[in-house]
Amino acid sequence: MIDTPYLLFLGDAPDPLAAKVAQGIKDWRPEFAKGQLRMDGCKADMGLTDMTVDEALAAGVKTLVIGVANRGGIISPAWKAVLVEALEKGLDIASGLHNLLRDEPELVAAAAAHGRTLHDVRVPSVQYPIANGVKRSGKRMLAVGTDCSIGKMYTALCVEKEMRARGMKADFRATGQTGILITGGGVPLDAVIADFMAGSIEYLTPDNDADHWDLIEGQGSLFHVSYSGVTLALIHGGQPDALVICHEPTRDHMRGLPGYSLPSLEAVRDMALALARVANPACTVAGYSINTQHMAEDEAKAYLAKVEADLGLPATDPFRFGAGKLVDALDAI
Repeated sequence: MIDTPYLLFLGDAPDPLAAKVAQGIKDWRPEFAKGQLRMDGCKADMGLTDMTVDEALAAGVKTLVIGVANRGGIISPAWKAVLVEALEKGLDIASGLHNLLRDEPELVAAAAAHGRTLHDVRVPSVQYPIANGVKRSGKRMLAVGTDCSIGKMYTALCVEKEMRARGMKADFRATGQTGILITGGGVPLDAVIADFMAGSIEYLTPDNDADHWDLIEGQGSLFHVSYSGVTLALIHGGQPDALVICHEPTRDHMRGLPGYSLPSLEAVRDMALALARVANPACTVAGYSINTQHMAEDEAKAYLAKVEADLGLPATDPFRFGAGKLVDALDAI
């Protein structure tokens, strides 16, 4: 178990999206987010109290969480002094990066010398099976998207919140480091050996009551040349009964790929649905989740109305305007 509350370490994040782990914790577990620690040049701000390690300790913080999700998941050499200081002064450290804390000699030595714990949450803890494609009872929704870091996790969490408010049976199923840190469990899918990725999602979403919904956190994008494999594993392993298509309309290129423009909602809908029907021929698209955080309210509402008119399915920003429309559509399946 990771001790709370947290000090969210933003390091030298070059933009807010690079600190999406911290943002997710702050938005979904605000009671855990005591403060933030930013280094010189940091371009991210969670709106929390800026704290030194000493100030965090005085405020009762137990764990420094690396809130950055950089390309490649690397522990920057520039961070090392802060991380060592945190261990020396009495904080544990939790990280969801591919670059494991336990592989960094300075951090291992400092943790051992001061009796602290290093938590690597992006390490599979189960020997997952190879997917067998057998149909499971219960219902499943998967968020898929036009790009990375556009709100697939937020969509699933918002739908879970709305379903539970209605008394429906629903569970968010985390598949990435942020979701695992928020909920305390899940599958770190992009760290699972490729042959077992789809099987790990079968394991994560087993047989359940006929009226129970597993709300599966999406990853990557079928159109993102860096991360499409993890998306396909979710589509086939999840055997979704419904897809929600996610999009962020203000981007001018794919995240980390300036030479690639975003696909249309129609292209994602058609490709994802065709691939989903390989494992579940009854799969359907329930609606569209649009991340409008960079749009004024009137502009956002006009965009959502256009998506609904053009594509004939409900569209909302579930974090900004609520997930009611999506849950209505899912409940009708």
